[in-house]
Amino acid sequence: MTPSAADRPADLIISACTVLVHDDQEGIGFARHAAIVVRDGAVEAVTTTAEAAILPAAERIDASGQVALPGLINCHTHAPMVALRGLAEDLPTEEWFNDVVWPVESNLTATDVELGARLACAEMIRAGVTCFADHYFAMDAVARVVAESGLRALLGEAFFSSQGPEGRERSLEFALRHRGTADGRITTALAPHAPYTVDDTDLAATAELARTHGLPVHLHAAENRDQTETSLARRGVTPVEVLERTGILHTDLLLAHGTGIADSDLPLLERSHGRTAVASAPRGYLKFAWPDTTPVRALRDIGVDVGLATDGAASNNSLDVWESMALTSLVQKSAEGDPRWLTSRQALHHATLQSARAVGLGDSVGSIAPGRRADLVLVDLTGPHTQPVHDLAATLVHSARSADVRTTIVDGRILMRDRELLTIDVAAVLRELEERLPALVERGHGRRVQHYDT
Repeated sequence: MTPSAADRPADLIISACTVLVHDDQEGIGFARHAAIVVRDGAVEAVTTTAEAAILPAAERIDASGQVALPGLINCHTHAPMVALRGLAEDLPTEEWFNDVVWPVESNLTATDVELGARLACAEMIRAGVTCFADHYFAMDAVARVVAESGLRALLGEAFFSSQGPEGRERSLEFALRHRGTADGRITTALAPHAPYTVDDTDLAATAELARTHGLPVHLHAAENRDQTETSLARRGVTPVEVLERTGILHTDLLLAHGTGIADSDLPLLERSHGRTAVASAPRGYLKFAWPDTTPVRALRDIGVDVGLATDGAASNNSLDVWESMALTSLVQKSAEGDPRWLTSRQALHHATLQSARAVGLGDSVGSIAPGRRADLVLVDLTGPHTQPVHDLAATLVHSARSADVRTTIVDGRILMRDRELLTIDVAAVLRELEERLPALVERGHGRRVQHYDT
């Protein structure tokens, strides 16, 4: 690259760092003494620090001692539920839903959702998350926060069949209204809650709407073994078979959790006509003492991408995808009885390219390469807990922490610099949220948004 390669200065050059790169076979590698040239929100080049030094730039970041990674992607969460963090602890799944979460969610207002989303976006920016897939209520408020915070998101308005046709119609209206907004950073999905709360008629109608409007579907399914066994006992089919016969499986589908996916489901997933991906959030499965985890190895064997996720902070207590990456590697080793699976490099692949594909953005984010959007984070590895570095991939997955993220960039815009948030006033959010919490957590009214009985 020479100074004449561009007609005007680059918007941003990040130099003196190590850059995580993907080769032609999607293997993970690292380019050392590297620099990233950013122009018009995209990566223009990954070059050497020496070559970048002679290029004109509007802004420069000296990233000495840091690693540049593609921004992490939270492939399934309920961002506003940070307002419920720690409210429903040490409970089985049924009691968690019926006794705490669904009664509290009947109190939700758009203001509560917006404040929760602001706090969540601040948490994710600080943890190196540049994109998240959200599935919740009052999603106009979440879209507003995404636009203002600078993050990227796949958003869907959740609905139950108990809401009548209006629930499904609101989900569609939201998806069409917000698709491509926030300068293209917002993509949208239809968001039926799950096969146990959305009937076959609504699922089939959703599949048809997805095909007609070119929208993906984001839902929970086969979340745990109990759900699969209950579905078999009551209906004679697994939750995945429900998705197949209603046509959902033949849309572009993001399926949350899937720890109850049965061996008999795998051929159905392999033959699905659309882009099928599964989002795995292992911390919540451990908290609920579910006996299984997402069958990552079996899914990868049939070509299904598995993205990393946190679920909502009411069950996971954090939105730390860094932790999900480490836990995925460890839990998969235990589940498979094989220390060679999942390796640190495989975990990084799930956290980057596979997560990007899971949310339908595999062509634009998930790697640092020319033409990709400049969604990236800088991670400081100079701390004692990350030294010495014998295996950089292992250091990133098992030693580094989300607090080591120094800078977060989306579309070439710096959202956090040297740990300072630039787009969200956390103190103001907390002041207002604190005033609203007593009304939000009240459960004496006897209402709930739904009933969990699987």
